[in-house]
Amino acid sequence: MFNVNKIVPDEIKKLEPYTSARETFQGKNLIFMDANENPYGNRYNRYPDPLQEKLKQQLSTTMGISTEQLFAGNGSDEIIDLVIRSFCKPGVNNLITINPSYGMYEVLASVNRIKTVKATLTEDFQINPDEILKQCDRQTKLAILCSPNNPTGNMLKDKDVEKVLQSFPGIVLVDEAYIEFSGTDGLKRKILEYPNLIITRTLSKAWGLAGIRLGYAICHPEIVTILSKVKYPYNVNNITQEKAIKALKKPQRMRRTVRTILREKQKVIEALKKLNCVEKIYPSDANFILMKTGYSKNIINFLRERNIIVRDRSNLHRCKNCIRITIGTRKQNNRLINHMQQFEKINT
Repeated sequence: MFNVNKIVPDEIKKLEPYTSARETFQGKNLIFMDANENPYGNRYNRYPDPLQEKLKQQLSTTMGISTEQLFAGNGSDEIIDLVIRSFCKPGVNNLITINPSYGMYEVLASVNRIKTVKATLTEDFQINPDEILKQCDRQTKLAILCSPNNPTGNMLKDKDVEKVLQSFPGIVLVDEAYIEFSGTDGLKRKILEYPNLIITRTLSKAWGLAGIRLGYAICHPEIVTILSKVKYPYNVNNITQEKAIKALKKPQRMRRTVRTILREKQKVIEALKKLNCVEKIYPSDANFILMKTGYSKNIINFLRERNIIVRDRSNLHRCKNCIRITIGTRKQNNRLINHMQQFEKINT
């Protein structure tokens, strides 16, 4: 049986978390004279709830997850950073992730002086669990997987992810930032089955709230306690909490938007596949597509001159000559298709 306390560094075990009076005293009509705030001003003159209780309650209601299994952060990136700091000892431990994948994993590891080991994906962008486990050593405390993966767009196979969860001796973090577009429920029902599993999600993608920076983790309550010790006291601001709660009360609006984006994605895929300059459109379970073309640099420049910005992913492993295209509105997608057809006429 996995015991999370066996892999927590001693410094984190001994850490006495900063505690504000707002976490200690509960009640109505309290006069706050504890936090050196300005008593005058608008309703934002007070610090936000450090425990994010109303936000977590709404997340629980919307997602069907116990509040004890939820942790909120300033975007998923903050949560991933906290996981690295909570379970990896700088200059000693390492983490393993997949290649290609989201570049911030390695950046956050480097900032925390943690070496990153990369496990290469197969040609169809799936993981090889045995290869991941073989590259781990006694100092590997964290594995980070992304599903649907960025920039490839595909879901990792559940059976492969679960094989890693069953055999990996440390924490397995699965980044599900794009899960709402996949048509699946992801791994959230596996939390109690795998106490070493952390799922990170965000309101930036399907929920259309990238500007408020709200990410959340679904994990075992013991891990929530550890992350809560390490986080900043007021890491999620009042405005973010309010906007998130309002949006989470209307999940049907998010689902309608997702259906529209998926329809538009299929339209874009079908149009691009007809072009000779497009070699391949990889399968996508996200709100973007990865397109392979022998004209990647030329297409990127051609579109940029017409005010359409796409992402060059050619520098990533197995992504030579690949462009990542985020699905836009109907009008934006039609412009993309029209300009791609123009490029085809001029260059092929």
